[in-house]
Amino acid sequence: MSAPHNHSEHDHHGHDDHGHGGDGHHGSLKDYAIGFILSVILTAIPFWLVMHKVFDKSSTTAIVILGFAAIQVVVHMIYFLHMNGKAEGGWSMLSTVFTLVLLVIVLAGSIWVMYHMNINMMPSMGNDVHNMQDMQ
Repeated sequence: MSAPHNHSEHDHHGHDDHGHGGDGHHGSLKDYAIGFILSVILTAIPFWLVMHKVFDKSSTTAIVILGFAAIQVVVHMIYFLHMNGKAEGGWSMLSTVFTLVLLVIVLAGSIWVMYHMNINMMPSMGNDVHNMQDMQ
């Protein structure tokens, strides 16, 4: 009968394996703080632009907001997903292309949905009120 196996530090060869796969950079508190602060700023500026109606045209506001959204995606990829220029860090050409394609689809889809919701959901209220009065 063999003795029960005792899990000690030398069994893991000095690795802290938490199921993440690989020994990539997991970020420091400073990295997370920088990412958080940038995310808050990149959210607050578009909010301020909309609340104070900085631009006359809503299409200009939408384009600026989508630009901030694209920048925020990059901030999240760098500071929270820890993607960097090294292939072993996860920033390979395939993941970059996939992210860009996904970003274009999401941004273009958002513009398309907002545009069509504005056209289809905002009928002229004046005509509807008059039509309702005629029915009575």
